[in-house]
Amino acid sequence: MALTLSHTFIAVHDHDAALAFYRDALGLKVRNDVSFEGMRWVTLYPEAQPEIEIVLEPPAADPNTSPEDAKALHDLMTKGLLRGAIFATDDCDATFTAVAATGAEVVQEPMDQHYGVRDCAFRDPSGNLLRISQHKQA
Repeated sequence: MALTLSHTFIAVHDHDAALAFYRDALGLKVRNDVSFEGMRWVTLYPEAQPEIEIVLEPPAADPNTSPEDAKALHDLMTKGLLRGAIFATDDCDATFTAVAATGAEVVQEPMDQHYGVRDCAFRDPSGNLLRISQHKQA
């Protein structure tokens, strides 16, 4: 059985700000930008992995989300407690320099980790934590 990742979802509170970050700072390509019944979804993909779709959606995109749960999701996002994604790169330092130059919020400058990667971290405009990781050569 072959299993591959098709879609992953990242909650955002401002699609325009998120689009500027993911498209302009990270260099992802836009596949779709869809509005339906008052909601908006934007799908992006890394050029090197066109089969993957990263979906930017409202925090309470599920229509069955209660008002209390929607508020809790919004509060967690505002505090920066929701995780985003880990992106892989072949040059952590160059990627860090390029993303930081766009004004993205830096959480961690590039550093070697004891578990075999060099990585850095940013927050997107919604507070999601994004790491950029480079495997160290053995």
